[in-house]
Amino acid sequence: MTRELHWSWEGQTIPLGLDEAGEGPSALLLPALSSISTRSEMHPLMQRLAPDHHVMTVDWPGFGDRPRPKLDYTPAMLQAFLDWLLTEIVPRPALLVAAGHASAYALGHLARHPGTVGRLVLVAPTWRGPFPTMMEGERPWFARVRAAVDAPVLGPALYALNLSGPVIRKMVVGHVYSDPTWLTPERMAAKRAVTSAAGARHASVRFVTGGLDRVASRDAFLALAEKAAVPTLVVYGAETPPKSRAEMEALAARPGIESVRLPQGKLSLHEEFPDAVAEAIARFAPG
Repeated sequence: MTRELHWSWEGQTIPLGLDEAGEGPSALLLPALSSISTRSEMHPLMQRLAPDHHVMTVDWPGFGDRPRPKLDYTPAMLQAFLDWLLTEIVPRPALLVAAGHASAYALGHLARHPGTVGRLVLVAPTWRGPFPTMMEGERPWFARVRAAVDAPVLGPALYALNLSGPVIRKMVVGHVYSDPTWLTPERMAAKRAVTSAAGARHASVRFVTGGLDRVASRDAFLALAEKAAVPTLVVYGAETPPKSRAEMEALAARPGIESVRLPQGKLSLHEEFPDAVAEAIARFAPG
């Protein structure tokens, strides 16, 4: 079942899609933040968890398949959205699954509201956007890139140039999917439709340039995990790009955190290998 949520931020109402299926203990699946991410990437995992859970997945403000208003999307905004979601829409879920950048926001919520989630699963968790990861930190020109992409005339052209079909394919083959043939023409068309939604460029450029990084360092990320004080499982793939994998392994090594390293998988292993991820979750949090 699909329904639409309406969340308000600074006087602007933002429509967001929410899908749900199954019966049993509640489970909320948070998709990653990226230029091609929507809640649909969680559907394969959702189908496998639905026999034992009432599973919901929702788009983040600035992402998804709805038109997106021009706003200054910030970590404070996304954290406020998740706080609202876990208070008003899915209170006290038995299971919270967060992919990629959603992991830092899930930990941020639990660090301030411990005990409000039964179990937490972080799938290929990240805290740093692509540009800061490549450049080993923030650069002053990142803000200029955001301003240029926000601009009325220049912005759409720059955005379209950097998210053309060849650019998307190079990105996903290098960092997102293990099997280059997984991105069939049909799947590529769906991904490109996400990037061409009205207003998509504003949140996308902020993610890419680190403008949606919830924390500024590995130490801060690990500190959130320590404060969260919830049974936590980290699932990641052996083929994850080295810089991102190092961050995942640092988190997985923390006392009290369980981890599963799959033999395959990059940054979207929940989408490409849902059976293996679902099996790991089932062992950690049976319905």
